[in-house]
Amino acid sequence: MKGSVAVAVLLLLTAPGVRSAQGGPVVEVAAAADARFALDELAALFMRRQGGQVQITYGSSGQLATQIEQGAPFDLFFSADEQLIRHLSAQGLIAEQTEKIYGIGRIVLWVRHGSPIDPQQGLRVLSDDRIRFIAIANPEHAPYGRAAEQALRATGLWDRVQTKLVLAENISQTLQFARTGNADVGIIALSLAVAPPIQPIGRYGLIPASLHDPIRQAAGVIAQSPHLEHAKAFLAFVTGPTGRDVLRRYGFTLPAESR
Repeated sequence: MKGSVAVAVLLLLTAPGVRSAQGGPVVEVAAAADARFALDELAALFMRRQGGQVQITYGSSGQLATQIEQGAPFDLFFSADEQLIRHLSAQGLIAEQTEKIYGIGRIVLWVRHGSPIDPQQGLRVLSDDRIRFIAIANPEHAPYGRAAEQALRATGLWDRVQTKLVLAENISQTLQFARTGNADVGIIALSLAVAPPIQPIGRYGLIPASLHDPIRQAAGVIAQSPHLEHAKAFLAFVTGPTGRDVLRRYGFTLPAESR
């Protein structure tokens, strides 16, 4: 099951102990939307090599964390916000010794090809009168939206552009607003901007990491998972050599490389 789905639908389709049609376990993963292309690729590799099935539900980290608190039947959570994993762990919802930083994200200014706006000029370009709408993820529950707000405040632009902001539920919807023309520009994750399906339709400029808090992305296995060992195996795969190569290709800085 790929894409963002309502937890009510997920509850209907998923039950503890469910197995795939091939006889292997189905590992239900909740994941931040910025990791979509990287995790889709890694899930496909994992299933080919180790069998079973990995089903991923994407959304904003804050909303997914709330669903986990409410008992959504996930086995593993990839959050764009390390603090959410710590928060869940403090409640006993994350299995011991499974918390791992899997990458540090970056934000970029993104426009469609053909746009007169040059994202390489940086955030100051947002003062251009031709820009009517700027898409960002909602800072209240999306870490990438929070980073966007911090960067805009750090450059003194927040108050000037606030009336132009279009708030998306997650970073994938932020990209959707920008790519469909519902926003003239979007502040999105680098991991989406460099994804093969997205590269041909737009261009981007990297926003300095010094303008916002590090987007430290962490994962953890859900303590009550009926597939504990299989969830641990997928997490180990993502944070192992193959996973690190894929994550690096999608623009994530790896923990050891961020120092």
